[in-house]
Amino acid sequence: ALAQRRPESLAAVAERVLPSVVTVRVSSLGGTSEGSGFIASADGHVITNDHVVAGGTGRASVIFNDGTSSPAKLVGQDPESDIAVMKVERSGLRPVEFGDSDALAVGDPVLAIGSPLSLTNTVTAGIVSALDRTMQAGEPGGPVRYYAAIQTDAAVNHGNSGGPLVDAAGRVIGVNSTIKSLVSEGQEAGNIGLAFAIPINQAKRVTQDIIGTGKARRTVIGAQVGGPNAAVPGGGVRLESVEPSGPAQAAGLKAGDVILRLNGRPMTVPSDLIALVRKFAPGSVVTVEYRRGSTRQNASVTLAADAK
Repeated sequence: ALAQRRPESLAAVAERVLPSVVTVRVSSLGGTSEGSGFIASADGHVITNDHVVAGGTGRASVIFNDGTSSPAKLVGQDPESDIAVMKVERSGLRPVEFGDSDALAVGDPVLAIGSPLSLTNTVTAGIVSALDRTMQAGEPGGPVRYYAAIQTDAAVNHGNSGGPLVDAAGRVIGVNSTIKSLVSEGQEAGNIGLAFAIPINQAKRVTQDIIGTGKARRTVIGAQVGGPNAAVPGGGVRLESVEPSGPAQAAGLKAGDVILRLNGRPMTVPSDLIALVRKFAPGSVVTVEYRRGSTRQNASVTLAADAK
């Protein structure tokens, strides 16, 4: 007799989500780039990573889980958040159900779905192994990407990029984007149980911006970090400058202040502050714990969209 799988089993979840996952192929001067993506809307919008489509020469297609394919048009992309949106003209599409990445807890079970190493319709399982893991990624000479990632031990390899990370209810809670590796630069990296996904709340916001206006807003705090004195012994990052009339100045922050925590998350290197700020939508109010001299203080900062 066939096994009777409960609707909440991982096998049943995979069966529900697979029809919404696609393989993305993009023609480039060096050949064909391949990654993963997922159907975000019934009218054909597909979410993937920017680095999957970057360098494309215009011809792109998506392959569905039943093996059929459709040409795809690039709607827009945001290199800094590593999100791109494509569009296919096809009826009967089944969009994914979106979850809430802010509601995740370490230990939650997850599935990663995509086309690692061109092996389409691959499903791997794991757990959320860390949250708000600040990432700074990008190729030499290209854009620097910052995000506060969902870390998972689900097996993720080249080709999984742009595919969904889903929770135990089959809701998309992240976009698989990068992995850690032990190999030297220039060598092919493989899964070692350290994979990172862009939280879906951030990816969905960027997607809506791209569809609505053609470009994404970047969330900023209105201060610069960096320079030789940015990292402070014992923890914290020092503000190099504060923009006039920006969110940080409006909250009373000044150049030289040492940011210790943002919404309770400790800051250790400048990229921590950049990545965590970009996780929030413009207009969000965050609590900043900082040190000025020997005094610790708290400030409520209303983040804003960059004017770029």
